[in-house]
Order: sequence, then structure tokens, then C-alpha cells
Amino acid sequence: MAAHKKSSVASVSGVGDSSLEKLPECILDEILSKFDEETEDILPTICSLTCVSRTLNSSVKKHQFSLSYVNLSAFPLHINTLNSIRTRFGTTKKIILNCFRLDDLSIKCFLGEYVEEVHLLKATSVTYHILFDIPKLCPKLRVLVVELSDYNEVTKCEHVYDVCLRFILKYCSCLEALEFRVRMGKRDGNGFRILYNSYIMPKNCKVFKLDIRVLLGIPTLRQTMTHISLVLHLITDDIVRTIVNSCPLLVELELIDIPTSMPRWCHDLSDIGVQSLAGCRHLTSLSIIRKRQFVYATFARTTHVGMILLSEGCKGLESVRLDGFSRVSDAGFASILNSCLNLKKFEINNAFLLTDLAFKDVRKVHTPLVEVKLASCSSITSEGVRELATSCTLLEVLDLLDCKSVSDPCISNVSFLTFLTSLNLGGTNVTDVGMTVLGKSNAPISCLSLRGCQRVTDEGITFLFEGGGKISKTLSSLDLGHMPGITDNVITTVVDVCVGLVELCIRNCVHVTDEAIKALALRGSLQDGSKRLRGLDICNCLGVSGESFELLKKPLFCGLQWVGIGGTCLIRARDAALAEICRERPWLTICQDGCEVGCRDGWQYHKF
Repeated sequence: MAAHKKSSVASVSGVGDSSLEKLPECILDEILSKFDEETEDILPTICSLTCVSRTLNSSVKKHQFSLSYVNLSAFPLHINTLNSIRTRFGTTKKIILNCFRLDDLSIKCFLGEYVEEVHLLKATSVTYHILFDIPKLCPKLRVLVVELSDYNEVTKCEHVYDVCLRFILKYCSCLEALEFRVRMGKRDGNGFRILYNSYIMPKNCKVFKLDIRVLLGIPTLRQTMTHISLVLHLITDDIVRTIVNSCPLLVELELIDIPTSMPRWCHDLSDIGVQSLAGCRHLTSLSIIRKRQFVYATFARTTHVGMILLSEGCKGLESVRLDGFSRVSDAGFASILNSCLNLKKFEINNAFLLTDLAFKDVRKVHTPLVEVKLASCSSITSEGVRELATSCTLLEVLDLLDCKSVSDPCISNVSFLTFLTSLNLGGTNVTDVGMTVLGKSNAPISCLSLRGCQRVTDEGITFLFEGGGKISKTLSSLDLGHMPGITDNVITTVVDVCVGLVELCIRNCVHVTDEAIKALALRGSLQDGSKRLRGLDICNCLGVSGESFELLKKPLFCGLQWVGIGGTCLIRARDAALAEICRERPWLTICQDGCEVGCRDGWQYHKF
């Protein structure tokens, strides 16, 4: 009986006659060494399985201690997984954590004397104590990235945030890069700011990315800085000229402002400020963005003159991103395209005076453009897109969101872009005819948006995916939102044909019903080679009833990490039912607030 009991225990523990125990440890070591250090999904899974085998446990421990880079940012860590992996990283130098469900104590378990880079993403629950502990636990820290929110303990009171920042700057003497991202609501001007109260940056600091709106003082810029990214209430000529004069080695500059009231004419950015950027001879990346989150404002004092002078001094630009330059004409934008011969990324948003003429001479310049985004440039037509697609054959990303004058005639040219992986036709005037042409294309499109394309119907989507082209095999993300003609038939076609799809948006598709949701729920559970859906947006799908809520329970929707149900009958589900699903699926985020796909628990990502 004792022997039987011993045998049973061995069997239950998984180490008695486990086939893994028979596998030589050297083979397991070889397998684990093949995993990329950035493989976010696999590492936590393997760590949680180490209990089934002593051999696997030993190999994983050995492999983890050899990693120099650990990326656990793909989804919020659950405490059970955390317990199995947090003590296994011996000399790891770089740690990236999704901290949404972690507290200070959990985070500290990952920190140590060997760590040189710390990325704390979505840190909603951390306190100021962890920021004080970082310099002590990581004396060799070179890079610190922290994401906070306006309802976090650190940022609720600007004085606490101020003290934390000063402490880090003072005691992290090896710091080379500092980035604090802060998600925050409306603040009334700079009333809480203490002028002439400056922050002394470490002498070796090169990368500085901060939300100035939450500071009490003003950071002192160093000549060593090469990368600066600031979020401001207002971009002014004085700010731009100060940066230019203080940072002669500047390589990357990103300025984002979010005005809370209409800017006064005399204090707004003008041609003088833009022209001063010509002094940054080493500049390769430039972003100047005005977000209209609170008021509809543009850079009304900046014209094509400033852009022409800028392009003459910054001929080495490789990436340009401009948003809100409503008074800059073709001459200004064309000067950048024609002068910056190394330009790879060109993004212009809300430029009402930008027309097809800006791309007339692109063919002669032979620019190596790989990414072009022209969102809300209403004067761009199909002719301009045809010229662009014909001249820039290396394009990988093309975004024409809300370019309402773009229609079918340019789709054939776009379809010949053999490197195109991302295409946004949302809000354009394309029809089923254009979908037929695109469906025969060999472009390896993985991300496609047709949001708001009113003239595309079920028939057009069918042509798109059954036309014999590559798109049905390469597509991973699809946005069909705000398309009233979309029905269950389209969703069924997508499920059957697009085997690589992992993200789908069908918000505001009022004719989509429970039948479509059922087809999506079964996806990935069958042995048909289809990838499992990770993100699904069904906000305001009025045809979806409360019955579909049952489909969110196991074993359906295998692999789902995010679902948006705002404006549907599903939000009427009882709290107990929601709690049950959350217990079953700790990785699943059920968003009821109408967020876009992938908001990840309210953290819509912005690159600051």
C-alpha cells in the first residue's frame, strides 16, 4: 500500500515517469537557447510549466540566468505566473514589465544590481516608494522608462511627482535615458508650475522624454542630449530656440502640445521657431504635433516659408511627422521631400493645403520612402496617390485615412507595391471595384483598415479575400468599423479565409448579429490552421444580444486578450458573470468604455 501511495504521488507530481525526464538536459538547453529574448508570450508560459519536470525546471533556470533582456510587457502579469519567474533572472540587464496588476513588492523582485534598463509600463498601482527604491536597487541604471496615469498616487499631487523625479535625477548618476509617460486629463494652464525651479540632469544624459505638463519646474537641457521628446501645453518659438541652442548634437526631436484653450497669436509657434531648427545639423527625426483633444487649434502662424528654410538646414532628415500645419502649402512640404534625400518616413496630418502637386517631382528625387501617412489631407486625390505609388516602390506603410478625394483609380497602382504591409483606406471613397483589384494583389498586407468606407459592401469584401491574391494569407489585423453594409456573411468569410487574423474591429456594424460572434468564438478551436483571435471590437453592434456573453466563457475564444463591448447588450451582464469570466481568464480585458482595439485596461498607447 505504501508503494502504491508513493507511485501515485510520483504520477501526480508529474516527475515519476514523465517523458520529459527521459529527455537529455543538453537537448532542452539547446531548445531554450533558440527562443528569442523578446518572445513575450512564450517565456511566462514556459516558466509556469517548470513544475511538471525537474529537468525542464533546471534548464529553464539556467536559461533565464543567461538572459540579458527579459520582455514581459505583452500582457499584465498574473501573480501565479509571477511567483514562478520573478526570482529566476540572475544577471539580467534589461527588464520590461507590464505593471498593471503588480504592486511595489512584486516589481522589486525583478530589480537588482545587474539591471541597467528598467521599463515599468502601465504602472497604475505603484506608489512613490518604488521610484525611491530604484536608485538603491539598481546602482548601474542607465535607462528608466515609467508609464504613469493622472490617477496614480505619484501624479495625483504634483509635489510628490516633483520630489520623485528630483530624487531619481540626483541618485541615478549613470542615467543616460529617462522617459516618463503620463496619461492625464485636462490641466488648467501652467498655474502649478514654479518658474526658475530647474531640474539638473545627469551629466551623461542623452535621451530625455518627459511630460512637461506635470512638472513644477523646468528641466535644464545638456549639450550631450541627442534625443528629446516633450509633451507641452503649448509649443512656442522660445521653447524651440532654447532646445536648438542648448543641444547642438540633437538627433531626434519630438514636440507634442495639447492646448486647453485657443493659443494667443503672439505666443504660438511661427516660421521663426521652425526656421531655427535649421541649426540642428545632425537632426534625423523631427515630430511637431498639435493634438486637438480639448480645443480645435492649428499652427496658424507657420507657413511654407518656415518649412523651406528648415529643409535647407536639415537635409539629413530620415523621419518627418507634422500634424496641424493648416497654413503650409505644397511648396513647404515639397521642399522637405526634395531636399531630404534620405527621407524614409513622411507623415502629414490635417494639412488642408497639401495637394497632389507636392508629389509631382518625387520620381526625380529617388527618395527611399518606406512609410507615408497623409491622414485628413482632404485635397489629396487618386492622382497624387498614383504618382506616389509609382515613384516610391519600396513603400511598406501607406495611410490615407479620411482623404475623401481618394477613390478606385489609384488602387491598381497601390496593389503593385510588393513590400506594402500596412494600408489604411478608412474614410476614402473606394468601392467594391477597388476591393476587386486589391484582392488580386500580391502585396503582403498584414494590416488593413476600411473604416468608414460607405461604398464598400459585403460583395466587395468577398472579392477582396477570395480574389486569389496574397492578402487572405498575410492579413493579421482588419478594421471594418463604421461600415453599415457589413453583415454576418462577411464575418463568416473572414473567419474561413483569413487564417492569420488576430485582430478584428467591427464597431458600429449594426447588422452584425450573434451568428457572427459565434463564428469568431469557434475560430482557433478547430484544427484548421487558423490563428487565435486576440483582439475583438464589437462596440455599438446593436444586433448582438446578451446571449453572446456566454461565448466569452471557456473553452470558446481561445487566446482572446481584449474585447470591446461598449454600447451593446453585453454591458448589461451581471457583475457576477463578469467576475466569473475574469477569474477564468485573467489575461482577458473586457472594455465597456468604447475604447479602440488594444487599449489594454485603459492604457491607449501614445508614443511620446
